[in-house]
Amino acid sequence: MRKYEAVFIFKSNLEEADRVALFDRFKGIIESNGTIDNVDEWGLRKLAYEIKDERDGYYILVNFEAAYEAIQEVDRIARITEPVLRHMIIKIEE
Repeated sequence: MRKYEAVFIFKSNLEEADRVALFDRFKGIIESNGTIDNVDEWGLRKLAYEIKDERDGYYILVNFEAAYEAIQEVDRIARITEPVLRHMIIKIEE
């Protein structure tokens, strides 16, 4: 397993309960094939540019260790989930 860092940007108008449920889904996928080291909620921030007519987004940063299959599944789910404005997963070089 390798170490990764992921950033998720959710729509700002998403209810907190819905955002928590969606993020718990991502955490469940990661924890099924790995471990989460740190979750840092940056909260509501202004975007550098408009994305899908949104000016603000809710940022969550996650550091974790997981198998490649988990990364593929998180990426797939984030791409097709409408409340996720952007996401990025990078491998941390050791």
